[in-house]
Amino acid sequence: MSHDEFPTEEPAVVTCGLPYANGDLHVGHLRTYVDGDALSRALRRIGQQTAFVCGSDMHGTPVAVNAAEEGVEPAEFALDYHETYAETFPQFNVEFDNYGHTDDETNTELTQRFVRSWIDNDHVHEKEIEVAWDTEEDQPLPDRFVEGTCPYCGEHARGDECDEGCQRHLEPGEIEDPVSTITGNPAEYRTREHQFLRLSDFQAYLQGFLDRLEGTDNAQNQPREWVDGELQDLCITRDMDWGIDYPSEDGDGEDLVLYVWVDAPIEYVSSTKQYSERVGADEYDWEDVWLVDGEEQHGPEWDDEWTDDSGEIVHVIGRDIIQHHAVFWPAMLRGAGFNEPRAILATGFVGIDGKALSTSRNRAVWADEYLDAGFHPDLFRYYITTGAGLESDVDFSWDRFQERVNGELVGNVGNFIYRSLLFAERNYDGTPEADVSDDVRERIEQAVDEFEQAVGDYDVRSLAEVAIDLSNYGNEYIQRNEPWNLVGEEPDRAAQVIRDCVQLTKAVAVVMQPVLPGKAERLWGQLEEEGSVADVPLETALEAPPAAFGEPEELFAKVEDDHIEALNEELETRVAEASEDDEEVDEDASDAPADLQPLVEERISFDDFEGVDMRVGEIVTAEPVEGADKLLKLEVDIGHEVRQVVAGLRQLHDHEDLPGTRVILLANMEKAELFGVESDGMVLAAGEEADLLTTHEDAPLGTRVR
Repeated sequence: MSHDEFPTEEPAVVTCGLPYANGDLHVGHLRTYVDGDALSRALRRIGQQTAFVCGSDMHGTPVAVNAAEEGVEPAEFALDYHETYAETFPQFNVEFDNYGHTDDETNTELTQRFVRSWIDNDHVHEKEIEVAWDTEEDQPLPDRFVEGTCPYCGEHARGDECDEGCQRHLEPGEIEDPVSTITGNPAEYRTREHQFLRLSDFQAYLQGFLDRLEGTDNAQNQPREWVDGELQDLCITRDMDWGIDYPSEDGDGEDLVLYVWVDAPIEYVSSTKQYSERVGADEYDWEDVWLVDGEEQHGPEWDDEWTDDSGEIVHVIGRDIIQHHAVFWPAMLRGAGFNEPRAILATGFVGIDGKALSTSRNRAVWADEYLDAGFHPDLFRYYITTGAGLESDVDFSWDRFQERVNGELVGNVGNFIYRSLLFAERNYDGTPEADVSDDVRERIEQAVDEFEQAVGDYDVRSLAEVAIDLSNYGNEYIQRNEPWNLVGEEPDRAAQVIRDCVQLTKAVAVVMQPVLPGKAERLWGQLEEEGSVADVPLETALEAPPAAFGEPEELFAKVEDDHIEALNEELETRVAEASEDDEEVDEDASDAPADLQPLVEERISFDDFEGVDMRVGEIVTAEPVEGADKLLKLEVDIGHEVRQVVAGLRQLHDHEDLPGTRVILLANMEKAELFGVESDGMVLAAGEEADLLTTHEDAPLGTRVR
């Protein structure tokens, strides 16, 4: 890749993290794909040759587990979801140039090509490891067939990831107190031979790669902990039947399949290849993107250096898979002699009504639920792209959705466009005969510059706001000049003002298209422009609109209160019903919800309790811990001193709102170090939502809790 300013002479590919083919899509999933689609459209708008590709992740234990529960084969189970996804994405105007899946022939062949290249270049070694085993079923337990305790932070974890704690990738055999998800019985560890990609071969390369990497700060900084420390080799095989076979030539690993995080990212290459084969290499050549000079590169010089003679690869992912894309994936590419990513953009999560999204409790807005509500897909696209910066969390609320649509799209963009075009059509049958004023031309040129800057910064939020700001300028311009009062006495001046407004309207259509493609196309049609707005270059914003066009229709419709009330009631009902379904009847606590942990039977003495030193404190500062998705570094004043504490509150509390909050601090807890930050104490909180414990009255800071 070049690292030159976009557009470059090399082709680009934009990809999104593959959705697991094992469940319905919700608004949290859709954020990544909408951002990727908008960025792809914007790159094309500025003249960058771009392919937007993705595919369904068909393999891995989540699919195998869920398929077994439904009594169907994994291939059948995954393919059903793949087909659903392929139908759903276009309904949100997410239009991939190619959408494949990891179980097709192209990806199978290309994955085995990658692995054989690693083997041939001595990047793979065999090692005996401890594998969790279900003694009742007499079978190994890869990945999510086993759960237990994270060896790094002590939180409950899945077999391949500490998803509830420190977010670390876990290798087979690492999880403590393993339990089989098949039978619920304790598992035991047995020795098995598996194949490993020697990541240590690429440590120096990966350090340089992170220095070159563009994109969000979290994608650049979070992997430093692994790359700068002792880099553990990656186990690339699993004891499963469902997956791509390990390409053994000497019998080693012949009964194993490849780990899902081997074949999943290779689908990016496979999907690009399929697109190239469909349109022809003359139009788009996948090898120009993924290979260097059309060939795989190996040897000492390639291992130590990097090259700019290849395409621009941009990955848009969720921040929970940064390690896989910024450590494992570039090493996999390098080991096979392929090109490295230019940029990785890791988005934040999506919450629902101020709370964490929970699919188990049905606290989610599902993709089909949004579509069934009858809203245009572009409204969601606008809300989700402008709700926060790319790497920050976004909260989805029906009330906030209504407020943003009615205020920003209906009241600003739609209002300016409709009043401008309606006045122009009724008084001039279209665009008045006048030149664009210097001030308006300069403002449109400014919008064009802002658009290009947003693309160069990978800033989808600012990209969306270009059209909003330009419409706001237009509203102020038409209101300030009042052309309706000029028509009779100053007709030339009135024509000039409306000419400016029609030009601004055309410019809005051009710059809003990446985020609001459907609405931009409709506006393009109202202007009676030729062709599609998707195909015009950015400079078209300054070209004269058609001389004549018909009476316009309003571009956006107001979201009514009763519609939102009904959606809120439906969501609340679903969440309540899901919570009721989770309840379990207990002889001693029949009214207790199922997610309450049982009381600890072992009692402690009063003397033991007296040894627990809990103090009233107040949070002074709060800031995210670099590289940790869930952790905040707090400064807590406990009267005697200010303590530094690391707490897992990041996804459940807005850190900017925490200073000034009264809390209870466990002051005599042993010090710990999390992600390189010392924690001297523990802030107490209740439940999954981390309800911070405090005092009813204003007890002085440092007061001991008894």
